[in-house]
Amino acid sequence: MRFMDQRQRTSVRHFDHRPWLFAEEASEEQRHAQGERQREIGGETEIGERCYVAESAAVFPDRLRLGDDSYIAAHAYVTGDVATGTDCTLNPFTTVRGAVTLGSGVRIGAHTSLLGFNHSMAPDRPVFRQPHTSRGIEVGDDVWIGSHVVVVDGVTIGDHCVIGAGAVVTKDVPAWTVAAGNPARPIRDRRDGGGKAPGGGTELSRFADTARAQAPELLARHWNGERYVDRVGAAPTVRAHCDAVEIADLLLGSAPAQVPAQEHVVRLRALQDPDTGLVPEFDEALPYDDHFPGEGASLYHVLCVGYALDLLGSSLPHPVRGAGEMTARQLVARLEALPWRDGAWGAGAWIDSWATAVHWNLARGEGGGVEPGAREALFGWLLTRADPWTGMWGEPSAEAGRLQVVNGYYRLTRGSFAQFGLPVPHPERVVDTVLDHARDSRYFGAGRENACNVLDVAHPLWLCTRQLGAGTGGDGYRTAEIRAWAERQLASALPRWRDGLGFGFGPGTAGPGPETGLQGTEMWLAIVWLLADLLGRSDELGYRPRGIHRPEAARRTGSR
Repeated sequence: MRFMDQRQRTSVRHFDHRPWLFAEEASEEQRHAQGERQREIGGETEIGERCYVAESAAVFPDRLRLGDDSYIAAHAYVTGDVATGTDCTLNPFTTVRGAVTLGSGVRIGAHTSLLGFNHSMAPDRPVFRQPHTSRGIEVGDDVWIGSHVVVVDGVTIGDHCVIGAGAVVTKDVPAWTVAAGNPARPIRDRRDGGGKAPGGGTELSRFADTARAQAPELLARHWNGERYVDRVGAAPTVRAHCDAVEIADLLLGSAPAQVPAQEHVVRLRALQDPDTGLVPEFDEALPYDDHFPGEGASLYHVLCVGYALDLLGSSLPHPVRGAGEMTARQLVARLEALPWRDGAWGAGAWIDSWATAVHWNLARGEGGGVEPGAREALFGWLLTRADPWTGMWGEPSAEAGRLQVVNGYYRLTRGSFAQFGLPVPHPERVVDTVLDHARDSRYFGAGRENACNVLDVAHPLWLCTRQLGAGTGGDGYRTAEIRAWAERQLASALPRWRDGLGFGFGPGTAGPGPETGLQGTEMWLAIVWLLADLLGRSDELGYRPRGIHRPEAARRTGSR
């Protein structure tokens, strides 16, 4: 008897979470119990045929009309005056309160809230004593509202709309619109494969037009009269100057207007130390190292100064000594000593810098770019050390998950395999690993994404899908999941642009923080391109990165 009771309890929980199975799989006893459940709801209740209301749902309406073949799933909370058409679903943990009317064929994702009422907020009394107001929420037919969405009072969502996960809907959404973000904005029309958004053009093209129009003002804002600063009031940095060059090239096709183009070249070339070939930060000494520094700003300056000069039609005036003189044996010893176990990001950053220094040395065409066998030693070591289960280098940790590994993978492959036009090992496993990492809510929860973490997923996905030959079609390896992730991230990224200010880097301990600045703007512009290209829509932007975040190889193996 106790065994049968356990089966019954399990069965009820099963249908509460999977109510679409009830019509076909429920026993007569369970159907009778469901009928009693519906009759006990109270209020003015009208429930159609083949409906299901979960035992665990809190349903206390004033009036409830549930159309045929509709259900309210586990732990939903329903109060007020709620009416649905046929084939509507309120999935687990949804909240529907106040005056809410749904058409037919509406899907409400888990943890979503439709709040058809509001509090007044006059200053004459405490909030908890304020009267309620209610204009109601209306949702049309054939609408999909994703998980963790909030729809506020007074909103109408038209027929055939799709609302992306995590959106906050504060204004009416026209029929056929795909909307996402906080606040939700239209990103395209469901009927148009090209992604045209209501109002003309596309959301991507309108974003790019806005960014281009505001770029001169943005760059001028970050010029202190002598040098570029990442954020207004901050100290000038070498990277800020390089980011300004990248942004101007990307959006304007020219050098920043604060000084003549040749003056940019003169200033950047003068920063390189002629003995080491490295570039220190302003007013700082270079770190001492026999071959190549292990950390510090000079590592990234190999990338940003070199590519800024490249965009300006120039190059570093001196070879990078640590890349040109390091033997294959010394290089392998250095690779073995990198902090793969607890600092894979730093290890990847070192390889990115060293390999990029080799690229600049080889571009000089003087025959002294790299010691014989050193470049081959780099790729040989990497190919034999890649984990066949993840396609990556380094190990995840309980504290940070895959963050170090994935972010290190981006830096490592950017400077080596991608920059030199070589295929990465185990691309399917890489896709598996980064998609798994992209589900880590510590870094990809609502409002938690920063430019570094999104870029370090977007680029590996872009790199591997191109290598696998999947393009943007629907039959490649996990293509549907990749496109869905890119769609969500793009919908979240575009609203981050602040008029006249650009992008902020984003939250987290790494990077300059959420305040708008040149670094955040340069990185997010490249991210938007990568995400759009994963969706086959990058042509709508009218720009393509040519600097650090260029998609093409900068050098093919074997070329000098």
